[in-house]
Formats: sequence, C-alpha cells, structure tokens
Amino acid sequence: MSKQIILGVKVTNFAENSKEAQSIFCEYGCYISTRVGLHGATEGACNPSGLVLLEFIGGQDLANEMTAKLEAIPGLNVKQMAF
Repeated sequence: MSKQIILGVKVTNFAENSKEAQSIFCEYGCYISTRVGLHGATEGACNPSGLVLLEFIGGQDLANEMTAKLEAIPGLNVKQMAF
C-alpha cells in the first residue's frame, strides 16, 4: 500500500507568488487528487496570505521534487505529512 501524502503550502504575499505557484500546481496536476485553499477574506478585502492543502498521489520522490520547486519561490513554505 502506498503512502498518503499531504502537502501544506503556506503562501505569503499572494499577489506576487500566486502565478509561479499555480504554474507548479499545474505541472504536477495529474498527481494532485485534492486541492483545498484556505485564506481569510472579508467583504471588499482579501488576505494576502493563505494555506493550500494538497493530497498528493505521485509518490514520495515526486512530492519531494514538487516541494523543492515550491520552496524556491520566495514567500512559500511547504510542510509534508505522510500516512
């Protein structure tokens, strides 16, 4: 049985980092079975930071590869959980 891998991606300064992060999410899109975005928003304003949770099904090597690419973007921090 393969491991279930969850990536937590903390995004700060969303306006500056979102396009590059989204590009990496698309690159590994076939290995992401669930994606949940969490951020604070109020009427008329959007919080510049947030958290993206990814259920990753590509195995540990690909998860590590994706993590390294995401962490190369200033303002992104990635944590992994494996079950």
